[in-house]
Amino acid sequence: MKVMTYMQDGTAAIVGGGPAGLMAAETLARANIAVTIYERMPSPGRKFLMAGRGGLNLTHSEDLTRFTSRYGVAEPHLERLRAWSADLGQPTFAGTSGRVFPQAMKASPLLRAWLRRLDAMGVRMALRHRWTGWDGDGALVFDTPGGPVPVTSDVTVLALGGASWPRLGSDGGWVDILAREDIAIEPLRPSNCGFHVSWSDHLRTRFEGQPLKPVALSFGGQRVRGEAVMTRDGLEGGAVYALSPFLREAIAVSGDAMLMVDLLPEMDADAVSRKLGAPRGKQSLSNALRKTLSLSPAAIALAQEVTKGKLGALAPEAMAALLKAVPVHLTGIAPIARAISTAGGVPFSEIDHALMLKKKPGVFVAGEMLDWEAPTGGYLLQACFATGAVAGEGALRYLASLKAAHPA
Repeated sequence: MKVMTYMQDGTAAIVGGGPAGLMAAETLARANIAVTIYERMPSPGRKFLMAGRGGLNLTHSEDLTRFTSRYGVAEPHLERLRAWSADLGQPTFAGTSGRVFPQAMKASPLLRAWLRRLDAMGVRMALRHRWTGWDGDGALVFDTPGGPVPVTSDVTVLALGGASWPRLGSDGGWVDILAREDIAIEPLRPSNCGFHVSWSDHLRTRFEGQPLKPVALSFGGQRVRGEAVMTRDGLEGGAVYALSPFLREAIAVSGDAMLMVDLLPEMDADAVSRKLGAPRGKQSLSNALRKTLSLSPAAIALAQEVTKGKLGALAPEAMAALLKAVPVHLTGIAPIARAISTAGGVPFSEIDHALMLKKKPGVFVAGEMLDWEAPTGGYLLQACFATGAVAGEGALRYLASLKAAHPA
């Protein structure tokens, strides 16, 4: 059975119901295109909802030049979306960090409003449809509870995500499908991810899940201030994620990396040394560090870990130097399934300026399927929204070119 919706201005199949796919669908539906979204999960936007569990960080309010520089090769394809969110009844605000959030601070109200809008625009949702490729006639083929279903459309937007959090729908299964079409794919790699450290049993047992904040992390000439979290197997957290591309590549080359952790980023080494040089009386070292320098038990434990319990034997200058640059040996990368996002995917050399695959006319790619990566803090979602809009606009121009070439 072939599924086709007839409409004067054309038909579009959106494969993937995440932010990029939904934005492409809205862009096309606004132009009176018959749009169907095909989603493998029982409901759309599952990873989007997960992203909003701690407060939905939609975008960032920093200077546009600095903002777009976060994306490297993807820079020309980005735009802002605060007005769009407000139009959905979800006004936003910029926090002190510059991050932009809906006032509700949750993803679910925004997603519900968005889905209502798409439904009112006539967008159809086909759930539990897992894309398996194209058939010999060029139709999309979906595996469904009722069996394989071929689908034809005038344009297609692929927005299947990367390979992180596969239980939410993005498992990277599209890589093999596109590779069979002779489309080059950069290997998918974890991004905004954690890293392995061989902690002692004591530290792992006592301090798993404890934050290190504020800290500044340094690697390869890069320095990032923020927060890290000690996990059972290593480190994760916002500051770690910001350095993840550099750490990941170093580990890929040499098998490990040395991350430097400044436990006192707001003080210079001389000031720390002076405080450490003051008599501590009968206080234990831990109490003195906690009271004098406001170090948390987790931070003190980390310093003790790398000195093998001999932190107290260091002179004030040496202890200050250590606390300002605690060396943490990273031995590996956390699995891609646990990463917040992925790097790799369809390189920009395989698509045109409208995000259309050069080898598959009428097929566009958006979101994390593209080979870009960005830090957390609003940049990830912003790029998914933006590339979805660009793919939708490109599909509209393609449809217009078809109509011009074959006027009724």
